[in-house]
Amino acid sequence: MNRQTQYVVVMGVSGSGKTEVARRLASMTDTMYLDADDHHPSTNVEHMRRGLPLNDDMRWPWLDAVAAAARTQAGSVASSEGSAKSGQAIFIACSALKRRYRDVLRTHLDPITFVFLDGTREVIQSRLERRVGHFMPSALLDSQFTALEPPGPDENCVTVFIDAPLETVVATVLDRLAEREDGSFSFVKENTAGK
Repeated sequence: MNRQTQYVVVMGVSGSGKTEVARRLASMTDTMYLDADDHHPSTNVEHMRRGLPLNDDMRWPWLDAVAAAARTQAGSVASSEGSAKSGQAIFIACSALKRRYRDVLRTHLDPITFVFLDGTREVIQSRLERRVGHFMPSALLDSQFTALEPPGPDENCVTVFIDAPLETVVATVLDRLAEREDGSFSFVKENTAGK
């Protein structure tokens, strides 16, 4: 039986490891990866580069663009294979800090699961200070934590604490997805068996 594309949004504040975790999850499960940062308009990037946080009006078109890119990516794989393959997934690195931002993604992407990378300000600050070449300055971390609304119990989310080596965080995410009751993440079990 073919399953529809599953969208897995790896979310959290800047510096929580979203990009690398999502990229590794896609690689380990032989599925797809999408970085929401690649879909910011240049005005948003320049705004953040200047140390200014985005407002909601700047985020709405960006979230729509992220959802559209994910649907396009899913459609291109489905058409190249004749139909969506069983267990196909797209891991999306996206901050999705507020519930209303996640609601936008939920409206456009179904089924969707969120993976919340949770960590203390101290751990994330130390990571941001070591990061090179990213447009988001560490000075914006406080605004990220101010905006953050951790997912509620009704949001189809797994939470993983990031105060551990990256390999452990990724393995924990895979385990948590595999434990989902609805069985929609059978691709995790199939692709990580024996690893």
